[in-house]
Parts: sequence; structure tokens; C-alpha cells
Amino acid sequence: MTLGEAIKEARRVLAKSQKDLASEILKEDGEAISAQYLNDIERDRRIPSSSVLEQLGKKLKLDPDYLHVLADRFPADLRAGRYEPTTVQAALKAFRKKLNG
Repeated sequence: MTLGEAIKEARRVLAKSQKDLASEILKEDGEAISAQYLNDIERDRRIPSSSVLEQLGKKLKLDPDYLHVLADRFPADLRAGRYEPTTVQAALKAFRKKLNG
């Protein structure tokens, strides 16, 4: 599943229009995103900022971390950290192990 597909499916389950959902999601400048911007996200034409992903997760009852994975992006709090290479390697190894059972 792609990021756009996950967002579109969750929005439809909640019976929200693109226009209604877009009006609830704010960009960094405090303005709501447009329905066209949301449409572009749902069609995988745009990858939104971490802030927009977080808001979409909350509004659509989706885990924001899952949305970040679908967007091929680490959440902002992880990108901002300074981690030792061995710590990153251990975390990714544990992540792969968990996913692969």
C-alpha cells in the first residue's frame, strides 16, 4: 500500500470529503492545505511535511509512524536526533527482525 492509498482509504472509511479533511490540516504557516494538495497526496504526487503527516494520522486514526514509513521518511523527532552508528544499526536490525517475524 502506498501513502496516498492509505490516506484515501482511511478518509473514505470516515466518510470525509477531500475538502472537509483538507480544511482541518494546517501547513507550517497556519493556513489549511487545499483539497487539490490533498488530492495530490492521495495520488502519490506529493509527499507532505512531517507536520502534515502527523495531523493526517490523527484526523484519520492512522498511526503517524506508519505514515512516515509509507512516505519513506523518518519522523521529525528521529531526524533531529544525533545517534551513534551502532545504535542506528541495532535499531534497524530489531526493526527488520520484528517485521519479518
